[in-house]
Parts: sequence; C-alpha cells; structure tokens
Amino acid sequence: MKLIAMRNCLVIVLLLSSSATSLYTPGLAQASSSLFQQLINESGLRFSSPPEFTDIQPVSNPVLQYEHAIRHTTGEIEVRFVIRPIGRITIDYNDPHNASPEPNHLFPLLFESLINELSDGGNTPNKAYPQEQAKKLFNANWAAASVFDVNPDFSSAYSQGLLIGIHRDGQADAYTIFLFNDYSRAKPYINSALSSLSFTSR
Repeated sequence: MKLIAMRNCLVIVLLLSSSATSLYTPGLAQASSSLFQQLINESGLRFSSPPEFTDIQPVSNPVLQYEHAIRHTTGEIEVRFVIRPIGRITIDYNDPHNASPEPNHLFPLLFESLINELSDGGNTPNKAYPQEQAKKLFNANWAAASVFDVNPDFSSAYSQGLLIGIHRDGQADAYTIFLFNDYSRAKPYINSALSSLSFTSR
C-alpha cells in the first residue's frame, strides 16, 4: 500500500505484507479481525471496546482503509481504527542532498496528511496533547487531536469527525477516528472510547 503523503519529494509507503497488500487497495475487501489483532500485537498496543459499542464490518472506501470499527448501539457515533507499525513503514526519498527521514520522526507529517484526506475542506483545528497527558491517556510518546468536516467518500452517514493520533518510538503510529453528526450528543461516547486504543506499558 502506498500512502499517505507526498511532500518535498517524500513518498511514504506503508507495507503490511505481500499477502495483505490487496486488503488495503481501495474498492477491495478490508482486513480481517485476525489482521487487526496481529497489528495490535506487533505494535505493542492494547484494544478494549467500550460499553454499549459493537463491532461492525469495515467498509471499503477510496480515502483511507482501516482495520477495525465499532458503533454505539444508539447509532450516534462510529469509531474506526488504523494501525501502522513503524517496522512496516518504508520511505522512498529522492532528494540526493539530504538523508531520508527516520520513520520515527514522521508522525506529525502523517497526522496532517490524514487530516487532509479525511476532511471535506474548511477549517481543521488540531493540537498536540501535552506530553504528560499523552502518556496518561495513551501511554504514548506523542498524541494529537483534530476535528473536521468528514469527506463523504470516507463516510456518507456522518458529517463530523475527530481524529486522534498516537505514536510511540520504535513501535507504531495508531489512529482513532470518531464519526458523528452532533458533537454534544456524541461527546459522552467519545469520552468513553477515547483510550480504547493505547500502548501497553512495555
């Protein structure tokens, strides 16, 4: 799979495996739950589905393929999960005057690129968590959040989104995407699911 960004001659290529590549091609079937669990284990993550959420089948789309999804029983909110192990990120960098960036240093660029892909345009405010809060909530070295109007090619059922990105050096980048139509109604469900994907203590 080739994603996410092309900036200053930088192309980021995210590889899962030769057998799984087709699962990340737009228009084809999504990764299985076994792949989701494999990526969790490989990335040093843990996943805990919050109360009153149920698993749903990921839906193929031309914007961003994801590994797992859950939806609240009220239908007020859907949450999608993306995991990108550091060991599977390769970089095609064609600037002869500079060294290729180190994968552990790409997370801010990847986060901004995802916002651009997921957003339907307009204002997309985003902010990094203080380091202490990133550690407390996600056991991460870095975490950030952004709100946006949802690209309808990513979801036609929900108009608003919240992206949470987390990173731990040497392990992975992971993203939780909250989709909803009314923030005030979705807020308690967001709070209950905010740390459903986090890094283990190792």
